[in-house]
Amino acid sequence: MTRVYKEVLIQNRLGLHARAAIKLVELAQSFQATITLSHHDKIATADSVMGLLMLESSQGQHITIEAQGKEAYQALESVCALIEAKFDEES
Repeated sequence: MTRVYKEVLIQNRLGLHARAAIKLVELAQSFQATITLSHHDKIATADSVMGLLMLESSQGQHITIEAQGKEAYQALESVCALIEAKFDEES
């Protein structure tokens, strides 16, 4: 099974808050892959808004994204692109 990971920087002002988490969950669910995010010792799957909020990731912090499964590469790149685009919240 394909397994890939990447570390990204949270750049948007509000960090991984509710609206951002919902966007991430919706995106993650469109892939045949299991996506997990981790920050320090906390880990959450990308299919749980509450789990993502529990990561307490704020602006300026790095998180690690891991994807496993048939569409792991595509899922990883798409999730990273969403985060790097500041969840499409800021210009």
